[in-house]
Amino acid sequence: MSNHRVAIKPETRNHKGSFVQDAAYELVSIEDSGWALICVDDAVCHYVDPDNLVMKKLED
Repeated sequence: MSNHRVAIKPETRNHKGSFVQDAAYELVSIEDSGWALICVDDAVCHYVDPDNLVMKKLED
């Protein structure tokens, strides 16, 4: 995964219309389709609107 830590805005929905749980995510990619792929780990990922992402500062 990348080093781009992101948070999501309240009431963010995934590409299927389901609410995405508030958690610390890593931005994996922004697809040609316009969706951003974000993941908590290798098993939990979501496609969301990139406008719903908030970049987080990396901790030292």
